[in-house]
Amino acid sequence: MGTVAAAHEAALRRELGGFLRAHRERLAPADVGLPATRRRRTSGLRREEVAALSGVSVAWYTWLEQGRVDASRQVLDAVARALRLGREAHRHALALAGFTARQPDGDDAGDPGLRAVLDSWPDSPALLLGPALDILAWNRAYAALWPNPGGFPEERRNLLLLLVRDPDHQRLLPAWEPVAMDLYRHVRTRADRRPHSPALQGVTARLRAERPDLDHWWACRSVGDFASRTVEITPPDGSGAPPRAYGMTLLRAPRPSGAVLLVQTPKTQTPETEASERAGPPAP
Repeated sequence: MGTVAAAHEAALRRELGGFLRAHRERLAPADVGLPATRRRRTSGLRREEVAALSGVSVAWYTWLEQGRVDASRQVLDAVARALRLGREAHRHALALAGFTARQPDGDDAGDPGLRAVLDSWPDSPALLLGPALDILAWNRAYAALWPNPGGFPEERRNLLLLLVRDPDHQRLLPAWEPVAMDLYRHVRTRADRRPHSPALQGVTARLRAERPDLDHWWACRSVGDFASRTVEITPPDGSGAPPRAYGMTLLRAPRPSGAVLLVQTPKTQTPETEASERAGPPAP
């Protein structure tokens, strides 16, 4: 194994160890059926408890958290069960251990096929985003609704940075926080799997530098894919019109480069739903 490849594998082992440790420290003894004791100086499970639940030695599990050993899939599955990892977290741990194919970084900004996909949605604002959520391309519908990305310096064209820093983005999307947090989990998932990607590793540093008050977000080890949702967008024209609902979905680009398409589909209002919204919720 070459020096670069060996360093890459070592970095992944360290990421896996940190990921498992963070989940261990989140669990209470009661979560895994163990009695609570008064002598615990820190929260979370002890390493020896996870080792016993996983059927491995304490020394080996300690080395796993320290990034010093490789794990078989069978053993990692056992550790995942002991730590009560959900499906996304379990899949992420397997990816860090090398049991799923890793996608290479790539630049899809100039791909005419992807630009044609964006332009095929004349009424749905859409972005082409890189693995670190850098904005690579956008369609006319997006520029008509949101601040035009072309008006920002290229180094500022990152969806996460704009959501957490730009007042115009936050005014258009008052409920920006859950969207930004879910997007960060999406980035975090991919960053751990590519420890030597400058874009992915750099985005957290930029977020921490610009929003240190949200450091509890950036330090979180939660992972997962972005969940589709309905969001309310405030009209940008200042007319005072009510917010409009859009379905927001993140789609993987056709090529395995890590790029994604963020699509916002207008929700159709029917006379019945409009009347219901004007009337408000039913009386208790």
